[in-house]
Amino acid sequence: MYDYYLGGKDHFEADRIRADEAIAADPTLVTLIRENRAFLGRAVRYLAAQGIDQFLDVGTGLPTQQSVHQIAHGMNPDARVVYVDYDGQVVAHGRALLADAPGTKMIQGDLRRPREILDHPEVRRLLDFDKPVAVLTVATLHFVPDEDDPQAIMAEFRDALAPGSHLVLTHASADGVPDVVAKVVEVYKKTSAPGTPRTSEQVTNLFGDFELLEPGLVWAPLWRPDHPVGMEEAKRVWFYAGVGRKA
Repeated sequence: MYDYYLGGKDHFEADRIRADEAIAADPTLVTLIRENRAFLGRAVRYLAAQGIDQFLDVGTGLPTQQSVHQIAHGMNPDARVVYVDYDGQVVAHGRALLADAPGTKMIQGDLRRPREILDHPEVRRLLDFDKPVAVLTVATLHFVPDEDDPQAIMAEFRDALAPGSHLVLTHASADGVPDVVAKVVEVYKKTSAPGTPRTSEQVTNLFGDFELLEPGLVWAPLWRPDHPVGMEEAKRVWFYAGVGRKA
């Protein structure tokens, strides 16, 4: 569905059907998804400029449409990227797409089991956790229900990271346009990944004791935008976005 929103070609008819239902519920949804992707690009470029050259992208989906390795390698050809996804079919397709991408791997893993991801042989081979790593959970944690304890999940990732590491995160919220979000949530209940929007406070807590970089947790278009963005325009993009740094 995400690839379909982005205008890609790597999706199935079932994805298109549900995505079109979601767009009918919120006609600005395509803009929202593309703003989320634009934030990812800005965050990766910022981190690469700070010297971060290791990225663990958890819940990536298909690595198409200006993905992390494309952006990071554009600034540092030696950057290393590991993508993680739960869906075996996505992983198989993703590995084919990445066959010629140096310093890049895709593994199958479940965000709800961080230790299995962190201890995966390919992750350990490519990433050095004694040095700073950027962990990205972009548009993924709202698919983790409260009963799976997203706070504990993110604590395990944070605890595994060296000082100077970063956490890049976006998350759906009902704080901005709750009526619209509720309609989209109803559509996603028909998919394999129903969503749980969360408040600003709940999303901030996912960063734990990491220092939120300026401008803090904001609507995605407001995180270090490339051009001026008005608050009302930004609020319609009902994804919070932030980048935290481990001291």
